[in-house]
Parts: sequence; structure tokens; C-alpha cells
Amino acid sequence: MNKNSQRDILVRYFLISISIIAFAGFIIAALFRTTVIDAEKWNAKAMQELSRVDTILPTRGDILADDGSVLATNLRYYTVRIDFRSERFMSARYLSAIDSIADSLATYFPIRSKADWAAYLHKPMLKDPDKRPRAYKLLSNISYSQYQHLRTFPFFSIPNANRNGITVEKRMRRSNPYGDMARRSIGGVGEQSNRQIRGISGLEKALDSLLYGTPGVAKKIPLTRRIVNWTDVPPVPGYDIRTTIDINIQDLVENELNQILETCDADWGVAVLMDVATGDIKAISNLEKSPSGSRYIEGMNRAVLGFEPGSVIKPVSMLIALEKGLVNSLDEVIPIGQSYAYGGGRAITDSHYNSALTVRGVIEESSNIGMTRIITRPNGPFHNHPEEFYKALSEIGFLDPMMTGIAGERTPMIPRKPSRVTLSRMCYGYATEVPPLYTLSIYNAIANGGRYVRPRLVKELIGAEFDSVLPVTYVRDRICSEKNAAKLRDMLRSVVWGDRGTARHFVRDENVEIAGKTGTCYMIENGAYNTSKKRLAFCGFFPAESPRYSCIVLTCHPRQNLLGAASTSGQVVRNIARKMFSRGMLGNTSDYRAEVTEGTRPSLYYSADDSRARHLKRGLEVAEVTQLRPRSESGTPQASVQAARGVVPQVTGLGLREAIVAIENSGFDVAFSGTGYVSRQTPLAGSSLSPGSTVHIRLSEH
Repeated sequence: MNKNSQRDILVRYFLISISIIAFAGFIIAALFRTTVIDAEKWNAKAMQELSRVDTILPTRGDILADDGSVLATNLRYYTVRIDFRSERFMSARYLSAIDSIADSLATYFPIRSKADWAAYLHKPMLKDPDKRPRAYKLLSNISYSQYQHLRTFPFFSIPNANRNGITVEKRMRRSNPYGDMARRSIGGVGEQSNRQIRGISGLEKALDSLLYGTPGVAKKIPLTRRIVNWTDVPPVPGYDIRTTIDINIQDLVENELNQILETCDADWGVAVLMDVATGDIKAISNLEKSPSGSRYIEGMNRAVLGFEPGSVIKPVSMLIALEKGLVNSLDEVIPIGQSYAYGGGRAITDSHYNSALTVRGVIEESSNIGMTRIITRPNGPFHNHPEEFYKALSEIGFLDPMMTGIAGERTPMIPRKPSRVTLSRMCYGYATEVPPLYTLSIYNAIANGGRYVRPRLVKELIGAEFDSVLPVTYVRDRICSEKNAAKLRDMLRSVVWGDRGTARHFVRDENVEIAGKTGTCYMIENGAYNTSKKRLAFCGFFPAESPRYSCIVLTCHPRQNLLGAASTSGQVVRNIARKMFSRGMLGNTSDYRAEVTEGTRPSLYYSADDSRARHLKRGLEVAEVTQLRPRSESGTPQASVQAARGVVPQVTGLGLREAIVAIENSGFDVAFSGTGYVSRQTPLAGSSLSPGSTVHIRLSEH
């Protein structure tokens, strides 16, 4: 090695040494600046990070049915993505497996065809390796079981996520296992800007503070290698809330309401069914026509919104009249006539003429004139002081908030200082706005002997460490005497069972005695009544002699087939009552051996729309009714006998199941007795009947 080469090497060593020393000096200077000069600033930043508090969101409570079935709960959903640039992604194996993956995806996730899935999976591989996506969405919002099944597919079954590129995002979502059942009453939730999930409608909103729970607190703590979250205050889950909803009754009510709405092509309908003794709302349905088709979907919760009630309010007026002594005997005769002008307003008329009616007849035939004459009697408290009528309603608690737990609940809108003309309209259902639930609550009090139980939708709060059963409460312990309550029940029974009752043609049932009142009210459009559009109501209770349930139904603007209050809303109540009877829900027994003899047994009703098993006992005879037939795509059971709608089919000689399907597919209800094959039917085959009429069949073994 010559001297020049040696000198060059030494120069290089020198320069490298100087560079190392300079770099070390820079590090020492930076370390000195950080730990000494800027120590206060960095300590402040460290303290800021360590003092940062994160909120731990609590688990939202479940909403349960009366029997503990889950109506709303939290479920974890998964979004699956593929990272095509993961460190050890097996590109060649992926390409060879695309066809098999596409086949599996098309079978179990048919949002795309096999060909479309194959094209979708192959698309990222057309790019350069360093430009392929790192979060290519494969599936979104799938359940845990679906995700587990996905991991069994070709290529995705590789355990190492670094090789198959699978990444997963987990997200909690509120789920309703029963779909649209009572959806508006249960309500919904929404995510706020702070990531909190809060109720926005229904029970979810009204009881949000209980369902939400208490957020926890997480702090930062320094460990040896990193700063981590430390739970300082754990979150407290929300209460589970047990409602009064009975799943079986809810399903029945929704089906019966939907069937009538479809038959009459109405805009919307509401049905509420309540337990007389406890005020428990066992079912609540709000259906409206879908904007995208002719089917009906769960809609606005109109059960707690105010509407002019029409004649269903007359029993409330009659209750006040009885309590104030305006009437005493149900047989007292009230003059009616062609019309009646009171207070200088337009003359009041009835839908049909009566020269006079008894007090019972005023309710039975729904006389506007009769109700007005009673309330405005010159010797009564309201003739000279109409505002006393508002006070009378207030005294019985009719204007108090119900606090049912349903979001959006409104109190009745009643004029505080009505004129005489307004009073005359108020007493038979106009010039006021009353939520259907309030009307039902008064009928329920009448059925309950005058005790005004508070309607409720919440029965129990279930916490982590305790359960709290909410007691039955009362709006007023009593709003009328038992004697007057009995008189009102008698009048309401006459509406259905009286010779001239407005509901006699459509609400009578030979097994369940129903009492109630029809109501018709014209709808207001552009500040005036549109006489071509009506809201039709029926409110009542059953069984009439020993009431167990009260029910109100509203049908808005029917366009065809059924156009009256009794034939629409009244039929819904009747059908609900008879189906509950057939299932033994009215305190009746399914075994009549001790009560009846052959030839006197009442018929049982069965709905072909119900797929649940039925065991209907008739003494020693047993008819076991199970799933009738495979359903068609529309959900209707297939029948072996076809007949035109409105025409009684020939079912003699058929078994019970075939006969039920054939008759109900023709638009009729079925009443049957006996076992075996149909030996007799009434009316005869080929007879024309109105929809909803009952066909009686007798079965025998021979």
C-alpha cells in the first residue's frame, strides 16, 4: 500500500469519526435541550396526555315483552374487508381460489351472482401490487354466525389473517328480533355526534335515561413501554325494561287490523288492547299504507295523538250526566225529533229519525240530538255555565297526562270556556281532540266498575343487582259509582245486542259477548269537513258480563267494501275477541265436559292465517289443528278447494283443515263443532255472503 492510499484511508476515517462525534454531539445537545431547557414544556405535554379522560359508553338495556321475549336488544355486526397489501398476502393462492370463493359467496350471500362475485373479487388484482386496496369491502353488517361461516370458505379459512388479508370492523347495533311488530311503540335509536346511542322515538326515547345507563371513565397510565387506557370508573349498563306487550296478542291484533285495512283500502288504522284490571297495554298497532305500494307497514303512533273522536265520546258524556244527576233511569224518554238547534248554532241532526228515545236508546242508536238534550238540560249545571263541562272532565282525570311511557303522548284538547254551541258539539264528539288511548281508558274504567286504572306499557325495571316491579296505579280511584258503571255497561251492551244497536250486524259473536260504541267523524281538510272522508272507530270491552280486556280501533278513510264504523273497526274488535276465545285467552277452558252437553256446545273459531298449532277440545273429542298447508309466496295457505271471493265453497266431505282454508280463502270466518269430516255446512255451497260473515260447519266421524 503506498503512502497516498494510506493517507486517503486516514482521511476517510477522520471524516467518519468527525461525523460520528458531531452526530453524538447533536444527540447530546438535543437530549440536554429536551431534558433541561424544554423539560417544562415536555412535562406539560406528558401530563396532558396522562390526564386525558376517555368516556366508556355503557351497554344499552333491552326492551322485553311481558313473557321476557326480547323486543329490542344490542347485537354486534361485522364489516369484513380484505387488505391486499398485508405483509404475507398469498396472491397466487387467492387468484386460484376466486372461483370457489365466488361460488360460496353467491350461495350464502346472494347479493351478487357467482359471476358478479368473481368479477368483484378479481378487480383489485388488476392493479399493481403496491396500489391494491388495503381495506376492500367484502361484506357489511353481517352477524357473528355469518362471519364465522364466512371464515370456512376457501382461502378465507386460512388461520393467519396476514396471509388472507381479512380484517374485521365490529359495530353494535340496535336490533328488533320481531321486526315491525309494535315497532312505533318500541321506538328507535340514533347515534349522536359524541357517539352516544340515544332513543329518538317510542319507548326508546321516553325511557332513554333508564335504558342508556351511566358512562364509565378511562384514564391514561404510563407502563414500561407505552401509555395505556385504564378503567377508572366502570360503565353501568342500562336497565332492561319489561313491557306489558303480549307477543301472541300483539301478533293477533296486527293481523286482524291489517286484514280489515286491506279489505276496505283505508289510509291507516290504529288498534290498542288493554287489560281491564291492570291497565296493561297488551297490544298496540299503528298501520299505514306504504308509500311504495299497497301493503301496510308500521306507521306513526296515532294511538297517543289527538283526533275528533266522534260518537265514541258519548259514553264519557253520559258518565258525567249520570254522576251529575242529569239522568237516572235508563228508561227515561228523551224527545228527539227531526233536528235540534241549541245556542244559536246550526241545527243538530241524527243519521236517522226518531221522535223519542230512552236514555239507553240514545247510546244504542247513537243520537246526537239525544246526547245534546241531556247535557244541556236547563236544570243542569252546564246550560248556563258551559265551562263546567271542562271542569267535570278534569275532575275525573280525563285531562291528566297518562304517562304510559309512549313518546309523543298528548293530552286531550278540550275548550276551557266553550260557548253553548261548542258544548253541544263537544258532548257528541266534535270540537275536541282526544287521543284514542284516552278514550279507551274511560271505557276501561267503565268495564272496571268505575276504577280509573292508568294505562301503562312498562311493567318492570331489571338492573344488574335488583329488579323493580312497577305497581298498578290509578288516574282516579273512582270516576263513577259502581251503580252508574253498571248502567253504562248495560247501555254499551245494547249497542251490540240491542234490536236497533249501531253495531248489531257486525260485532255480535255467539261465544264472546262484546259491549262497546261505534263512532264516525268527518275529517277536516282546508278548514272544512270533508264528508267523503271519515274516521271510523269502535271502542269497547269483552266479555261484557265480566270484562277482561278493553279495545279501541280506528280506521281512516276506507274506500271500498266496508264503509261503516261497525263493519271496519267493530269487526276488528270482534275478530280479536273471537280468536282470543278460541285460544282460551278469556278465562274460558278448552275442555267443556263439565259445563255443556252434546248439542249445546258453542262453536270454536280458527284462523287459517295462523300457523301455530291448536288443540281445541270438545268434551271427549279432540281436534288437533297444526300447520295447514305449505304457504304460497304471498304467505297464504294453499287450499284444495277454490271458490270466488264472497261465494261459499263446497266443503262437505272435506277434513277440518281443508274446509277451514277453503272457507277463509273465500273471505269468511269459520265456526265448527265436532270431529272428523264435514257432514253439514250453513249456508249451502254457492251462497253469496258479505266478507267477514261466518260459515258454520258440523263435523262427524261418519
